[in-house]
Amino acid sequence: MITGANEEMPKFLVKRWHGMHHLWGFVLMISFTVTLAWYEWLLGLLGLVLTGAVGVYSVLAERAFRRDLKMYLGTLSYRVKKAGSEVISDLPFGIILYNEDKMVEWHNAFVTNMLERDSVVGESLMELFPTLSQAKDREGTVEATIGDLVYELSFRFDERLVYVRDITQRWQLAKRYEDEKLALGIVMMDNLEEVTQGMDDQQRSTLLSKATTEITEWANKFHVYLKRLNSDRYLIITDQKTLKQLELSRFVILDEVREMTTENKIPMTLSIGFAAGAESIGELGQWAQMSLDIALGRGGDQAAVKCGQRQSFYGGKSNAVEKRTRVRARVVAHALRDLIRESDNIIIMGHKMPDMDAIGAAVGVLKAAQLFNKEAYIVLEGINPAIQKMMEMLKEDERLVKRFITPDQAMGLTDSGSLIVVVDTHKASMVKEPKLLTQTERIVVVDHHRRGEEFIANSILVYMEPYASSTCELVTELLQYIHDRVMLDVRESTALLAGITMDTKSFSLRTGSRTFEAASFLRRNGADSMLIQRMLKEDLAEYIKKAEMIKQAEIVYEHIAIAVTEQGRQYSQLLIAQSADTLLNMTDVLASFVIGERQDGLIGISARSLGHMNVQVVMERMGGGGHLTNAASQMEGTVAEVAQRLKQVLQDIEEEEGLFE
Repeated sequence: MITGANEEMPKFLVKRWHGMHHLWGFVLMISFTVTLAWYEWLLGLLGLVLTGAVGVYSVLAERAFRRDLKMYLGTLSYRVKKAGSEVISDLPFGIILYNEDKMVEWHNAFVTNMLERDSVVGESLMELFPTLSQAKDREGTVEATIGDLVYELSFRFDERLVYVRDITQRWQLAKRYEDEKLALGIVMMDNLEEVTQGMDDQQRSTLLSKATTEITEWANKFHVYLKRLNSDRYLIITDQKTLKQLELSRFVILDEVREMTTENKIPMTLSIGFAAGAESIGELGQWAQMSLDIALGRGGDQAAVKCGQRQSFYGGKSNAVEKRTRVRARVVAHALRDLIRESDNIIIMGHKMPDMDAIGAAVGVLKAAQLFNKEAYIVLEGINPAIQKMMEMLKEDERLVKRFITPDQAMGLTDSGSLIVVVDTHKASMVKEPKLLTQTERIVVVDHHRRGEEFIANSILVYMEPYASSTCELVTELLQYIHDRVMLDVRESTALLAGITMDTKSFSLRTGSRTFEAASFLRRNGADSMLIQRMLKEDLAEYIKKAEMIKQAEIVYEHIAIAVTEQGRQYSQLLIAQSADTLLNMTDVLASFVIGERQDGLIGISARSLGHMNVQVVMERMGGGGHLTNAASQMEGTVAEVAQRLKQVLQDIEEEEGLFE
């Protein structure tokens, strides 16, 4: 009996009840009985009987203990099972068990109350919680919305188990926290000096008052705090929720102020820089100023918003206003002069597939370096059709030919004491050899394109003027201030004038008074206009190809021409661009897009407009960029796929804000 009890009862209870102390007790009692029987057998017999009685009592007591213990444990197990069942039913979170086919096999009462149904056993998890597909069969959590409540689904795929928790309150707090995060903005009247040129004090005050009233009413409408910093700049303090509303409205204040001043010779435009999602207030302020700089660098009349890693742009319907002062050109020229003097050598680099503007500007910077007896080189690898005739002219001068080097040679010549001058682009990914930019911290950027999100961030001097017709125009102005007596030879001045002529389409597009002043300076220095005309002459075979491309054009949205070339036929980027230019000459065409396969296998898009449509915004959505009237992009795929994507982008812009101004 004792053995059976030992097998059923826990060891620690067995040891306590009939362990070694009982065994030694019986051994002692028998020893005393034997000793007593040696002297008095009657007393020994009595002791033996008593010892046996104690043994029998011990066995009976052990049985009673086992019976009572079993009864108690049975009652306790029942209570535990009952409590467990009630607890699982009343848990403040849901439990769902499912099979290999993701069909519900069992769930607790929480799930019943959550779905407001008696039972969902046998139904598919995917139908109950469509967000389950996002878990991708791995441990993790997914949020699901049912009615007005938000639930968190925690998956245990090995056990085929889902925990469901109500996180509505936590989600609302997190959303409120995000919505109430600080957002800073700066509003600037970006062309106040140009607009008020020639106005008397009363007219200027009236104009400022009207603009201030519009801005204040806009701020009150969206419940943002507005503080005037000076005559043309305002500070805006709001939260991220209101910033989202401003973005949804696409910053209507831009159009309101421009339309309010349309009777002026030059309408007043605003530039807005907004920032949100920074780690600190100081960083947020820097982001807001950086956004304003980007908006100004893109030509003004637009809003730039940086929210965390996202950078968005709104507006940009006006051409950049030409600045009448040359003060900035003089200041930049003097800063560049000092940098050239302090450098060991100068490396000049344009963009990939350079055009006449890039090469002409590079030759101009080369001349600036030579004025101070510094070694300077232009990075060039391969000659494309766009610059072939210009390079033939430059090769006639042996001194110039020696200054053109390959990217590998440039890597060997560049060190921390070198000065790198990037012309006609401000994107590191667009230069011929991006590795060069890591060789030195002394980088200068001279460009006339509207500033994009990507920018050479570590440059120490930036001269970006989107109002300028070309980079050659900017470099020509710098040359006039960088040295007291600048003497250009015929080829140098012709190269610079060719760049201006090419980018302005023979002084017909994006041409301001400063453009003609620069051209006049170059002409006085011997620029040969007949030589430029010979450079711009077209080959008959190329002209026929261009005509074939134009033949494919179709008109969409009444004023947009889109030409899509045949798949498999390759064209140079120059020819694609020239076709887009030619399409603009057609009646009622306000914007043109030409899509063709380039010789490197990429699909090239050239976009042109007459100013009624911002083609830069269109090309940025397709991974490219450029100007309001002149932009481009390159991407992989087929011409048909790219054409379809372009039409989708045009449709999106038309639905959001309209294609034309």
